[in-house]
Amino acid sequence: MAESDWLEIKMTVDGELAEAVSEVLARYTVNGVVVESDVKYNDAEDEGTPYGPVRIFGYIAADEKVEDTRQKIAEALFYLGQIQPLPEPEFHFIANQNWMEAWKDKYNPIPIGKRLLILPAWIQEPEGERIVVKIDPSMAFGTGTHPTTQLCLAMLEKYQQPGENVIDVGCGSGILSIAAKKLGSPHVLAVDIDPESVKATHENAEANKTLDGLEIGAGSVAEIKSGKFSIKQAPLVLVNILAPIILRLYDQGLSSLVTPEGLLILSGILDEQADGVIQRSEKEGYRLLEKALIKDWVVLVFQNKDR
Repeated sequence: MAESDWLEIKMTVDGELAEAVSEVLARYTVNGVVVESDVKYNDAEDEGTPYGPVRIFGYIAADEKVEDTRQKIAEALFYLGQIQPLPEPEFHFIANQNWMEAWKDKYNPIPIGKRLLILPAWIQEPEGERIVVKIDPSMAFGTGTHPTTQLCLAMLEKYQQPGENVIDVGCGSGILSIAAKKLGSPHVLAVDIDPESVKATHENAEANKTLDGLEIGAGSVAEIKSGKFSIKQAPLVLVNILAPIILRLYDQGLSSLVTPEGLLILSGILDEQADGVIQRSEKEGYRLLEKALIKDWVVLVFQNKDR
Protein backbone atom coordinates (compact mmCIF):
# COMPACT_ATOMS: atom_id res chain seq x y z
CA MET A 1 0.00 0.00 0.00
CA ALA A 2 1.49 3.31 -1.09
CA GLU A 3 2.15 6.01 1.47
CA SER A 4 -0.26 8.30 -0.33
CA ASP A 5 -3.24 5.95 0.19
CA TRP A 6 -5.71 6.08 3.07
CA LEU A 7 -7.59 3.75 5.36
CA GLU A 8 -11.20 4.82 5.79
CA ILE A 9 -13.00 3.92 9.00
CA LYS A 10 -16.79 4.05 8.82
CA MET A 11 -19.33 3.46 11.56
CA THR A 12 -23.11 3.83 11.59
CA VAL A 13 -24.52 4.42 15.07
CA ASP A 14 -27.50 5.88 16.89
CA GLY A 15 -27.41 9.62 17.42
CA GLU A 16 -26.75 9.32 21.16
CA LEU A 17 -23.51 7.40 20.47
CA ALA A 18 -22.23 9.65 17.70
CA GLU A 19 -20.31 12.04 19.95
CA ALA A 20 -18.52 9.28 21.85
CA VAL A 21 -17.57 7.37 18.69
CA SER A 22 -16.43 10.58 16.98
CA GLU A 23 -14.21 11.39 19.96
CA VAL A 24 -12.56 7.97 19.78
CA LEU A 25 -11.90 8.13 16.05
CA ALA A 26 -10.64 11.70 16.26
CA ARG A 27 -7.74 10.55 18.47
CA TYR A 28 -6.23 8.64 15.57
CA THR A 29 -7.52 10.15 12.33
CA VAL A 30 -6.19 12.94 10.15
CA ASN A 31 -8.05 16.26 10.35
CA GLY A 32 -10.83 14.99 12.60
CA VAL A 33 -13.91 13.06 11.49
CA VAL A 34 -16.83 13.51 9.11
CA VAL A 35 -20.35 13.09 10.52
CA GLU A 36 -23.38 12.59 8.27
CA SER A 37 -27.06 12.05 8.93
CA ASP A 38 -30.37 12.33 7.14
CA VAL A 39 -32.35 15.55 7.53
CA LYS A 40 -36.04 16.27 8.06
CA TYR A 41 -37.94 19.55 8.23
CA ASN A 42 -40.18 19.89 11.30
CA ASP A 43 -41.80 23.15 10.29
CA ALA A 44 -41.65 25.88 7.70
CA GLU A 45 -38.72 27.66 9.34
CA ASP A 46 -36.68 24.56 10.17
CA GLU A 47 -33.40 24.72 8.27
CA GLY A 48 -32.97 20.97 8.69
CA THR A 49 -33.03 18.69 11.74
CA PRO A 50 -30.81 15.56 11.75
CA TYR A 51 -32.60 12.28 12.32
CA GLY A 52 -31.99 8.56 12.07
CA PRO A 53 -28.65 6.72 12.21
CA VAL A 54 -25.45 8.78 12.10
CA ARG A 55 -22.61 7.87 9.74
CA ILE A 56 -19.11 8.66 11.01
CA PHE A 57 -16.01 8.59 8.80
CA GLY A 58 -12.35 8.92 9.69
CA TYR A 59 -9.15 8.60 7.64
CA ILE A 60 -5.63 7.51 8.56
CA ALA A 61 -2.59 7.43 6.31
CA ALA A 62 -1.91 3.95 4.91
CA ASP A 63 1.75 3.94 5.93
CA GLU A 64 3.89 1.46 7.85
CA LYS A 65 1.97 2.26 11.04
CA VAL A 66 -1.49 1.69 9.61
CA GLU A 67 -2.05 -1.82 11.01
CA ASP A 68 -0.92 -0.73 14.47
CA THR A 69 -3.24 2.28 14.34
CA ARG A 70 -6.13 0.15 13.11
CA GLN A 71 -5.63 -2.22 16.04
CA LYS A 72 -5.63 0.69 18.49
CA ILE A 73 -8.88 2.01 17.01
CA ALA A 74 -10.50 -1.43 17.19
CA GLU A 75 -9.45 -1.80 20.84
CA ALA A 76 -10.72 1.67 21.79
CA LEU A 77 -14.06 0.97 20.14
CA PHE A 78 -14.23 -2.45 21.83
CA TYR A 79 -13.90 -0.86 25.27
CA LEU A 80 -16.45 1.80 24.38
CA GLY A 81 -18.76 -1.02 23.28
CA GLN A 82 -18.60 -2.54 26.77
CA ILE A 83 -20.55 0.47 28.00
CA GLN A 84 -23.13 0.34 25.22
CA PRO A 85 -23.14 -2.10 22.31
CA LEU A 86 -21.60 -0.80 19.07
CA PRO A 87 -21.66 -2.16 15.53
CA GLU A 88 -18.40 -3.36 14.05
CA PRO A 89 -16.37 -0.64 12.32
CA GLU A 90 -15.89 -0.93 8.57
CA PHE A 91 -12.34 -0.51 7.23
CA HIS A 92 -11.62 0.24 3.57
CA PHE A 93 -8.39 1.19 1.82
CA ILE A 94 -8.96 3.97 -0.70
CA ALA A 95 -6.65 5.50 -3.27
CA ASN A 96 -5.27 8.96 -2.68
CA GLN A 97 -6.93 11.71 -4.68
CA ASN A 98 -7.15 15.43 -4.86
CA TRP A 99 -10.10 15.93 -2.51
CA MET A 100 -10.76 19.48 -3.67
CA GLU A 101 -10.91 18.39 -7.31
CA ALA A 102 -13.18 15.47 -6.40
CA TRP A 103 -15.49 17.89 -4.58
CA LYS A 104 -15.56 20.18 -7.58
CA ASP A 105 -16.58 17.31 -9.86
CA LYS A 106 -20.03 17.32 -8.21
CA TYR A 107 -20.85 20.75 -9.64
CA ASN A 108 -21.77 21.27 -13.27
CA PRO A 109 -23.08 24.22 -15.29
CA ILE A 110 -26.82 24.75 -14.75
CA PRO A 111 -28.84 26.26 -17.61
CA ILE A 112 -31.75 28.39 -16.38
CA GLY A 113 -34.61 29.45 -18.62
CA LYS A 114 -33.66 30.49 -22.15
CA ARG A 115 -30.67 32.73 -21.47
CA LEU A 116 -28.96 32.14 -18.12
CA LEU A 117 -26.18 29.70 -17.22
CA ILE A 118 -24.99 29.23 -13.63
CA LEU A 119 -21.33 28.29 -13.78
CA PRO A 120 -19.04 27.09 -10.96
CA ALA A 121 -16.33 29.72 -10.62
CA TRP A 122 -13.44 27.45 -11.69
CA ILE A 123 -14.99 26.34 -15.00
CA GLN A 124 -14.03 28.27 -18.11
CA GLU A 125 -16.90 30.10 -19.76
CA PRO A 126 -18.25 28.06 -22.68
CA GLU A 127 -18.91 29.57 -26.04
CA GLY A 128 -22.55 30.34 -26.69
CA GLU A 129 -25.22 32.94 -26.24
CA ARG A 130 -26.21 32.21 -22.66
CA ILE A 131 -25.53 34.83 -19.99
CA VAL A 132 -23.04 33.34 -17.53
CA VAL A 133 -23.31 33.87 -13.77
CA LYS A 134 -20.25 32.54 -11.95
CA ILE A 135 -20.79 31.35 -8.37
CA ASP A 136 -18.47 29.67 -5.86
CA PRO A 137 -20.41 26.65 -4.48
CA SER A 138 -18.12 26.44 -1.44
CA MET A 139 -20.21 29.21 0.10
CA ALA A 140 -22.97 26.63 0.67
CA PHE A 141 -25.89 28.95 0.02
CA GLY A 142 -27.32 30.51 -3.10
CA THR A 143 -25.30 28.30 -5.42
CA GLY A 144 -28.01 27.82 -8.04
CA THR A 145 -28.50 24.13 -7.27
CA HIS A 146 -31.59 24.59 -5.06
CA PRO A 147 -35.04 24.66 -6.71
CA THR A 148 -35.97 27.96 -5.04
CA THR A 149 -33.00 29.74 -6.60
CA GLN A 150 -33.60 28.19 -10.01
CA LEU A 151 -37.28 29.16 -9.92
CA CYS A 152 -36.49 32.73 -8.93
CA LEU A 153 -33.84 33.04 -11.64
CA ALA A 154 -36.24 31.71 -14.28
CA MET A 155 -38.91 34.26 -13.32
CA LEU A 156 -36.32 37.03 -13.15
CA GLU A 157 -35.24 36.25 -16.69
CA LYS A 158 -38.85 36.08 -17.87
CA TYR A 159 -40.17 39.28 -16.29
CA GLN A 160 -37.25 41.69 -15.95
CA GLN A 161 -37.46 44.57 -18.41
CA PRO A 162 -34.36 46.34 -19.80
CA GLY A 163 -33.47 49.46 -17.87
CA GLU A 164 -35.39 48.49 -14.70
CA ASN A 165 -33.91 48.89 -11.24
CA VAL A 166 -34.12 45.79 -9.04
CA ILE A 167 -34.17 45.23 -5.27
CA ASP A 168 -33.01 41.87 -3.91
CA VAL A 169 -34.09 41.37 -0.28
CA GLY A 170 -32.05 38.63 1.39
CA CYS A 171 -29.40 38.44 -1.31
CA GLY A 172 -27.44 35.46 0.07
CA SER A 173 -24.58 34.79 -2.33
CA GLY A 174 -25.75 37.57 -4.65
CA ILE A 175 -26.69 35.18 -7.43
CA LEU A 176 -30.02 36.89 -8.17
CA SER A 177 -28.56 40.39 -8.05
CA ILE A 178 -25.69 39.43 -10.34
CA ALA A 179 -28.12 37.84 -12.79
CA ALA A 180 -30.28 40.98 -12.70
CA LYS A 181 -27.25 43.11 -13.55
CA LYS A 182 -26.26 40.83 -16.40
CA LEU A 183 -29.83 40.87 -17.70
CA GLY A 184 -29.63 44.64 -18.07
CA SER A 185 -30.60 46.33 -14.82
CA PRO A 186 -28.75 49.66 -14.46
CA HIS A 187 -29.00 49.60 -10.66
CA VAL A 188 -29.52 46.67 -8.31
CA LEU A 189 -29.83 47.01 -4.54
CA ALA A 190 -28.80 43.80 -2.76
CA VAL A 191 -29.35 43.63 1.01
CA ASP A 192 -29.03 40.93 3.66
CA ILE A 193 -28.98 40.91 7.46
CA ASP A 194 -26.12 38.37 7.46
CA PRO A 195 -22.65 39.98 7.17
CA GLU A 196 -21.30 36.84 5.51
CA SER A 197 -23.93 37.16 2.80
CA VAL A 198 -22.98 40.78 2.19
CA LYS A 199 -19.34 39.71 1.88
CA ALA A 200 -20.16 36.77 -0.41
CA THR A 201 -22.29 38.97 -2.66
CA HIS A 202 -19.44 41.44 -3.03
CA GLU A 203 -16.91 38.68 -3.83
CA ASN A 204 -19.18 36.98 -6.36
CA ALA A 205 -20.08 40.31 -7.98
CA GLU A 206 -16.39 41.11 -8.31
CA ALA A 207 -15.77 37.73 -9.95
CA ASN A 208 -18.62 38.44 -12.39
CA LYS A 209 -17.46 42.03 -13.04
CA THR A 210 -20.87 43.37 -11.97
CA LEU A 211 -19.91 45.69 -9.12
CA ASP A 212 -20.70 48.76 -11.21
CA GLY A 213 -24.31 49.65 -10.48
CA LEU A 214 -24.65 46.97 -7.79
CA GLU A 215 -25.30 48.47 -4.35
CA ILE A 216 -24.64 45.95 -1.57
CA GLY A 217 -25.37 46.50 2.10
CA ALA A 218 -26.49 45.11 5.45
CA GLY A 219 -30.17 45.46 6.09
CA SER A 220 -33.67 44.46 5.10
CA VAL A 221 -37.04 46.11 4.42
CA ALA A 222 -36.84 48.56 7.32
CA GLU A 223 -33.42 49.88 6.26
CA ILE A 224 -34.53 50.33 2.66
CA LYS A 225 -37.67 52.20 3.72
CA SER A 226 -35.67 54.44 6.06
CA GLY A 227 -33.52 55.73 3.22
CA LYS A 228 -30.29 54.01 4.23
CA PHE A 229 -29.67 53.13 0.58
CA SER A 230 -29.88 55.11 -2.65
CA ILE A 231 -33.32 53.78 -3.64
CA LYS A 232 -36.47 53.01 -1.66
CA GLN A 233 -38.49 51.40 -4.46
CA ALA A 234 -38.02 49.44 -7.66
CA PRO A 235 -40.27 48.11 -10.43
CA LEU A 236 -38.96 44.61 -9.69
CA VAL A 237 -38.37 43.22 -6.19
CA LEU A 238 -36.97 39.74 -5.46
CA VAL A 239 -37.39 37.82 -2.21
CA ASN A 240 -36.01 34.28 -2.03
CA ILE A 241 -36.56 33.47 1.65
CA LEU A 242 -38.71 31.05 3.66
CA ALA A 243 -42.46 31.69 3.56
CA PRO A 244 -42.92 32.70 7.24
CA ILE A 245 -40.16 35.28 6.83
CA ILE A 246 -41.86 36.65 3.71
CA LEU A 247 -45.03 37.14 5.75
CA ARG A 248 -43.05 38.98 8.43
CA LEU A 249 -41.47 41.17 5.76
CA TYR A 250 -44.98 42.17 4.71
CA ASP A 251 -45.53 43.29 8.31
CA GLN A 252 -42.40 45.42 7.99
CA GLY A 253 -43.58 47.10 4.79
CA LEU A 254 -42.38 44.90 1.94
CA SER A 255 -45.26 46.09 -0.25
CA SER A 256 -43.97 49.66 -0.20
CA LEU A 257 -40.76 48.65 -1.99
CA VAL A 258 -42.57 47.86 -5.24
CA THR A 259 -43.50 50.74 -7.53
CA PRO A 260 -47.10 50.98 -8.85
CA GLU A 261 -47.66 48.27 -11.49
CA GLY A 262 -44.30 46.79 -10.45
CA LEU A 263 -43.58 43.11 -9.93
CA LEU A 264 -42.79 41.12 -6.81
CA ILE A 265 -41.16 37.70 -7.21
CA LEU A 266 -41.40 35.51 -4.10
CA SER A 267 -39.55 32.21 -3.78
CA GLY A 268 -38.42 29.87 -0.99
CA ILE A 269 -42.03 28.73 -0.52
CA LEU A 270 -43.17 25.15 0.00
CA ASP A 271 -46.23 24.20 -2.06
CA GLU A 272 -48.33 23.70 1.07
CA GLN A 273 -47.51 27.28 2.14
CA ALA A 274 -48.32 28.93 -1.18
CA ASP A 275 -52.02 29.63 -0.51
CA GLY A 276 -51.17 31.53 2.65
CA VAL A 277 -48.62 33.68 0.84
CA ILE A 278 -51.03 34.30 -2.03
CA GLN A 279 -53.81 35.37 0.33
CA ARG A 280 -51.55 37.78 2.18
CA SER A 281 -50.14 39.17 -1.06
CA GLU A 282 -53.63 39.80 -2.44
CA LYS A 283 -54.56 41.51 0.82
CA GLU A 284 -51.52 43.76 0.30
CA GLY A 285 -52.86 44.79 -3.11
CA TYR A 286 -51.11 42.34 -5.43
CA ARG A 287 -52.46 40.27 -8.30
CA LEU A 288 -51.00 36.80 -8.92
CA LEU A 289 -49.48 36.55 -12.40
CA GLU A 290 -47.80 33.18 -12.25
CA LYS A 291 -47.09 30.20 -10.02
CA ALA A 292 -44.38 27.66 -10.92
CA LEU A 293 -43.06 24.59 -9.14
CA ILE A 294 -40.00 22.39 -8.93
CA LYS A 295 -40.72 19.37 -6.74
CA ASP A 296 -42.29 20.80 -3.55
CA TRP A 297 -40.97 24.34 -4.02
CA VAL A 298 -42.94 27.23 -5.45
CA VAL A 299 -42.22 30.63 -6.94
CA LEU A 300 -44.98 33.26 -7.09
CA VAL A 301 -45.00 36.32 -9.34
CA PHE A 302 -47.26 39.22 -8.34
CA GLN A 303 -48.08 42.62 -9.80
CA ASN A 304 -48.67 45.64 -7.62
CA LYS A 305 -52.19 46.87 -8.49
CA ASP A 306 -51.64 50.31 -6.91
CA ARG A 307 -51.74 53.05 -9.52
